[in-house]
Amino acid sequence: MLTRPGTDPNRFAHDLFTDIPDRYDLLEEVLSLGQNGRWRRAMVDRIVPAAPNRVLDVASGTAGVALQLAHRTAGQVIGVDLTEAMLARGAVNVRADPAGGRVALVAGRAEQLAFPDASFDALTLTYLLRYVADPAATLRELARVLKPGAPIASLEFCVPTNPVWHAAWWLYTRLVLPAAGRLWGTGWWRVGRFLGPNISGHYRTYPVEWTVRALRDAGFVDVGVRTMSLGGGVVMWGTRDGA
Repeated sequence: MLTRPGTDPNRFAHDLFTDIPDRYDLLEEVLSLGQNGRWRRAMVDRIVPAAPNRVLDVASGTAGVALQLAHRTAGQVIGVDLTEAMLARGAVNVRADPAGGRVALVAGRAEQLAFPDASFDALTLTYLLRYVADPAATLRELARVLKPGAPIASLEFCVPTNPVWHAAWWLYTRLVLPAAGRLWGTGWWRVGRFLGPNISGHYRTYPVEWTVRALRDAGFVDVGVRTMSLGGGVVMWGTRDGA
């Protein structure tokens, strides 16, 4: 039985995505109206100039971002995700990719990473903060494993602020996604029904301005924000202080 997020959002996220790893990449494209690849590239663009030797990709899922990092940098990439089924699908993708030899996937929680302090030259996180109990504490944990001067970049769905686009987004996430999910199976229907309200609820509690402050409080400087695709996505970035 799928439970609502509450005291254990990790368990909720695990249950939510366990049934759909083989089609997760398609889900991202459907939800983003085909913009997910463009959003990913914009996030990775913030990492590439640092030429990192060791990159951590948090909420790695099926390894799409991890593989892009491997293609666009010369470094080793470690992808961390909570859901074993997603990692298993990611392992298939890694084995099939020419750059997969520089990607390792491990199970883990973003809130308690099994890495020493200052052990990575860069870090990415994708669609993560909606699934943790304490986003501020999670950002502090991500900062802990980064070296001073290392970049961080994130990608997340967002809620359009323009009234016209907001109305279209609301109809799409509340009506179209659940209806499409019914055609693809129970797991997809659950995800389609959940995501729109989850995204809206997250930003009611943690608006973009809050996340900017939380990044700064966690020890990041030069924090930037880029909303994309009429407000449907948001890329954020910063640099670990102390260089």
